[in-house]
Amino acid sequence: MTDGGLVARSRQALQDEFLRAAVRFTTDRLKGRKRAASDQLGHWEAWREQARAIREHTIQHLDYYLSQFAQRVRERGGQVHFARDGEEAAGIIERIVAEQSARRVVKSKSMVSEEIHINARLAQRGVEVVETDLGEFIIQLAGEMPSHIIMPCIHKNRQQIRELFVRDGADPSLGTDTQELLAYARRRLREKFLTADVGMTGCNFAIAETGSIVLFTNEGNGRMVSSLPRTHIVTMGMERILPTFADLEVMANLLPRSATGQKLTAYMSVITGPRRPGEVDGPEELHVVIIDNGRSKPLGDPEFQPILHCIRCGACLNVCPVYRHIGGHAYGSVYPGPIGAVLSPLLWDDPTYAELPYASSLCGACDEACPVKIPLHDMLVALRRRNVERGWVKAGERSAFRAFAWAFARPGRYRIAMRTARRGQVLVRRGDVIRSRLGPLAGWTVSRDFPALARESFRERYARLKNRGEV
Repeated sequence: MTDGGLVARSRQALQDEFLRAAVRFTTDRLKGRKRAASDQLGHWEAWREQARAIREHTIQHLDYYLSQFAQRVRERGGQVHFARDGEEAAGIIERIVAEQSARRVVKSKSMVSEEIHINARLAQRGVEVVETDLGEFIIQLAGEMPSHIIMPCIHKNRQQIRELFVRDGADPSLGTDTQELLAYARRRLREKFLTADVGMTGCNFAIAETGSIVLFTNEGNGRMVSSLPRTHIVTMGMERILPTFADLEVMANLLPRSATGQKLTAYMSVITGPRRPGEVDGPEELHVVIIDNGRSKPLGDPEFQPILHCIRCGACLNVCPVYRHIGGHAYGSVYPGPIGAVLSPLLWDDPTYAELPYASSLCGACDEACPVKIPLHDMLVALRRRNVERGWVKAGERSAFRAFAWAFARPGRYRIAMRTARRGQVLVRRGDVIRSRLGPLAGWTVSRDFPALARESFRERYARLKNRGEV
């Protein structure tokens, strides 16, 4: 969690014109590409419904498929470790790295590894950890969290990236041309690939029937990380499971289109066990760390269990008007955007994350964008209700809603309240809007106009016209 509350972080982000322009430009481009790619696929809603059904079935039978997957991995020579929380998962990984006497770990992009803060844990033990996804490499140099699920450094421009590379050891004559920057990163990372003791990846999907790990990447670094080092560690959220390869076909069509507007991801790697006798590449050891870390909490809850259907495509971020204005870091969580506003409070049931469901206009765009039809809009409302039931709201908000409920409970009270408000607004009204920044009104009027109450309500006007026989 970053410093400050949601409001403070959002206010800071809103003052960053470059951030807002960069996020808006990238999300607009991703939305356009997704629309074109989904139209070309055809029958998009039918594909979404099939994906929803697959994920619903899988999560309803999660214990069975996890058991089957673990058995298949072990049959093929891999090792499976179950971790209750991030602390236990990090401990397992630290132990494996220590057993290998590893001094360098190379990583492919993994949100779960961000979630358990494994980089910092290994660094404390003197192990060098290198992110090899280009975006993750850049934000690692910057010491930041990802700002987007699939494009972690969309908030950086080429000049900022050049400065990070020069600080990392690049020649000061390095320019800002994209090819120059890529060439430096390629040279820098190639050395790390060839000298790493352990490779660590995430897991887009795990196939229960074969014990296979499926990785979707666009840079090929996932294959280097999973095949060159002698030990491969997979960090896997326990919900990242699919029953069969037939189910993977559906996800392989939906995920790239929803994420980046691609028909297919550039590299889809399927890893089944460690290196076999006679094979020339691949790790000698394969360890799969299956992590709960709060994922079991929504199980059995019809209101929140569908959050486990998520395939981490980031489509909901690209359409969210709040995310488009404040970017990912304002959420203060590894998971930003609408999915983060729901997932973070469920994984970490703590008042610290309770404010995230309010980072939404409740427009429902995230529901429409989700390829597996997760009802994020309903969950955001449900989490707000849960906050109220637990008393995790400010006293002023509770008082305001109690007054609202009292006034709207009886027609007479409503009329009295409206007349009182209409007379009282003269103190803050300027023309047809209220622009006061006093008290609780400031949260709205600091950035937008609040429409003033009409001088005559509809009911009053209707009664007047009816008395005159005009209606």
